[in-house]
Amino acid sequence: MLRRVLAVLAAVVLTASLGVASAPATAEAATIPWLKTHGSKIQDASTGKTVTVKATSWFGMETDTCAPHGLWSITLDQGMAQISGMGFNTVRLPFSNECLTKKSVGSVNTALNPKLAKASTLTVMDAVVASARKYNLRVILDRHRPGSAAQSELWYTKKYSESRWISDWKMLAKRYKNQPTVIGFDLHNEPQGSACWGCGVTARDWRAAATRAGNAIHTINSKLLIIVEGVQYGADGKGTWWGGNLTGVKTKPVTLKVKNRVVYSPHEYPSSVFDQPWFHDKRYPENLRAVWDKQWGYIVTKNIAPVFVGEFGTKLQTSSDKKWLSKFVGYLKDRRISWGYWSFNPNSGDTGGLLKDDWFTREKTKLAALKPILTPKNVRYPAAPAPTPAPQPRPSSPGTKPDPAVGRSASASSNGVSATLTVTSSWPSKYQIALALTASSGVKVRSWTASWASPGATAVDSAWGMSCRVASPGTASARISCSGVDWGLANLTQGSRVDVGAIFTASKAPASPALSLSATR
Repeated sequence: MLRRVLAVLAAVVLTASLGVASAPATAEAATIPWLKTHGSKIQDASTGKTVTVKATSWFGMETDTCAPHGLWSITLDQGMAQISGMGFNTVRLPFSNECLTKKSVGSVNTALNPKLAKASTLTVMDAVVASARKYNLRVILDRHRPGSAAQSELWYTKKYSESRWISDWKMLAKRYKNQPTVIGFDLHNEPQGSACWGCGVTARDWRAAATRAGNAIHTINSKLLIIVEGVQYGADGKGTWWGGNLTGVKTKPVTLKVKNRVVYSPHEYPSSVFDQPWFHDKRYPENLRAVWDKQWGYIVTKNIAPVFVGEFGTKLQTSSDKKWLSKFVGYLKDRRISWGYWSFNPNSGDTGGLLKDDWFTREKTKLAALKPILTPKNVRYPAAPAPTPAPQPRPSSPGTKPDPAVGRSASASSNGVSATLTVTSSWPSKYQIALALTASSGVKVRSWTASWASPGATAVDSAWGMSCRVASPGTASARISCSGVDWGLANLTQGSRVDVGAIFTASKAPASPALSLSATR
């Protein structure tokens, strides 16, 4: 969506072919069926039983860390146990083409996740699939970005060609060919801008590109679901969410050589993410069903194909958002539509997640709102590797006394903007902070910079919603400065709040961070 989670380093030059062997085959092929489509339903390909995909996105493999976020605080199995226990049956796993070539990943606590020490991105992806299978979860691979730095409106860029996009998908199809845990490929996240649906212009026609990619994938594994998002603008020129307009399917569906495998996937968000015209209709929220029916709901009601709403989410803090979510959950339930909640992670800038910042405590209010379509299960929360105890809220370094810095906060204000910095977690050689900024009513923020002393800090591991640097790295006088970028600046409008964050390499977290803030308007 308009939220993009990280401000990251520039992409590196990549090779055109990965030449990666298939992941090890498992016995699951004999016990877990593949899926197919039939009219508007997703079905068990063996029995014809209807399957409703109930997913959540666990992001990070599309960012500069190239690994699911949170593995600095929890184990991979602990994350999967949470997802399964909440009642989900699928994990949507975003990744970038850039990460697929990485021989190592970042921000993984290897004391908690020893099997991921020195792991490549693809080895981590294998581990994600294996852990999901252990907890009876399926996986949808989501090509979220070409490079790890930013979204792209089209399925290719100057650095990442269409042929690279397709060859990487074929590689992944081969890698997981014998693992029906991986049920489908979400071809490209949120086509937008100049992307069109069936316009016939090769460079912009997303429907045609999705057809080419889907057919190529099926030459390797014909059993995979091909998940196709929409575009931003319809043929009438009217816009909606990035990837949310599927009106063109009515007359120009995606038709693959392998039948019964196409699933359409819009994204939907509330006014707190981006203010759309329909949120100001005097009939709101009663007008929402007509909006959804027009954009993509008709695909289900007319029995054209299944729909998987790949993303929807909210911090659930405003009255408008609460009304929106209630209506949307009811809409999904009434039409038995498959869906994916954004996100499992707590560090999504404009939606938050299903866990709090400690990566352990659940967001009970959000889960209660999802209760009509999500039934919790009793799943044992696994302990961390011995002799480390299972993590508690606000976990610290495994096997050590809790870091007294974790949970400490500091506040500052400048020119109508207030900010609170909180140390949310720490582990050997790393710590994470959350920074919440609020603009007063009537304030238009042009820029902001927050800074604090962090003795011994040496580098910025990753940051989302802001760009950070370390002055005098590795010394007792090291100081960190972070400035708002992308949604971390653009979304800080009058009366609003943004939540940004970062991870730093340091011998320890600052015990008493004193925050300074400078804002211009």
